[in-house]
Amino acid sequence: MRSTFMANENNIERKWYVVDAEGQTLGRLASEVATILRGKNKPTYTPHVDTGDHVIIVNAEKVHLTGKKIYDKMYYNHSNYPGGLRTRSAYEMRTKYPREMIETAVKGMLPGNRLGRQMGKKLHVYAGPEHKHEAQKPEALELRG
Repeated sequence: MRSTFMANENNIERKWYVVDAEGQTLGRLASEVATILRGKNKPTYTPHVDTGDHVIIVNAEKVHLTGKKIYDKMYYNHSNYPGGLRTRSAYEMRTKYPREMIETAVKGMLPGNRLGRQMGKKLHVYAGPEHKHEAQKPEALELRG
């Protein structure tokens, strides 16, 4: 009788991938990156273990939004103090805070528990074309879409 494979910290191999966000649609990019961070693209996927890989996203400031989202979409953040609501448009986020825009989109597609926060730490976003992870020898990853 064969037993089902269960991944644990001892038998997980993590890779590093570089994704160029230039010209990519934000939501499609985020969903594919979230899949890689979770490890659902691997045959060794185990739901209760973080089996995902590290993802480096470069050129975050050149991500694309469809339709009129660049002007209509709003990002809300509250400090939990009275009058502490902060709103930013997608245009403002893309020009001033491109890292936070992509991190918000990807982390919103990860589980909302300890495991999801652990997966979110494997996401590295950079506004420009350079990153500081050459030592990890990341592979370039072409996303569909």
